Amino acid sequence: MQLLVSVRSADEVGPALQGGADIIDAKEPERGSLGPVPPGTLAEIFDCTPETVPLSAALGDFTMAEEMAERFRELRLPTRRAPTYLKLGFAGAESLDVVSVLLKTAIRQAACWSSPPKIVAVAYADAERSESPPPELICRVAKEIGVTGVLIDTKVKDGRGLLDCLSEADLAEWVYRARRLGLLTGVAGSLDLEDLPAACLGLPDVVGFRGAACDGGRRGRVDTDRVAMLRRALDQVGSSLGYCA
Repeated sequence: MQLLVSVRSADEVGPALQGGADIIDAKEPERGSLGPVPPGTLAEIFDCTPETVPLSAALGDFTMAEEMAERFRELRLPTRRAPTYLKLGFAGAESLDVVSVLLKTAIRQAACWSSPPKIVAVAYADAERSESPPPELICRVAKEIGVTGVLIDTKVKDGRGLLDCLSEADLAEWVYRARRLGLLTGVAGSLDLEDLPAACLGLPDVVGFRGAACDGGRRGRVDTDRVAMLRRALDQVGSSLGYCA
């Protein structure tokens, strides 16, 4: 399983990589679960991340296709050897038809680059509070539209984590079904070190962290030692569950 660490600035990239992160994720925690970093900051994060390291960027939540298209037009994505992933959420988009239109728009916009980024649809475990479709329906639409992957996360950051919103069995079943659909799968949502055995039961491809990787919580700073602890724990859990990429 790959370890994703969210960074809010270029100076957090080094500690994340030194601790063993597989994927660098650009996100501004002050702007919510999928808060995008400013364009200049994103460019600096790209510059500091080796082009052989996968990089993802949170773009935010959308309910209107034109708003999404405008966000894509603002992006400046360099050509890289490793994949670039763009994460999109749908808080407030209660209709699956709206989600479908948004994902189709994202795929069209991504195709404008010579090296198209891969689209990841974000499903919220706290779907009712985020006024978004249930996670299982996001998977179905993602498969139908043909995006690369799905990530399950929590929208509201108020101390409740992913496993407060879903049981271990329900989370494992969601991941299992997404994998069966051929989707890249990720789990995140205020996860901590002790959450790893339960969060990984379904064998997700990617496990994401921000707060647990930081000294001072999600609004703190990425710490190499904390990332290294997550790396070791994730490897141990993967080995115990017989994970095979």
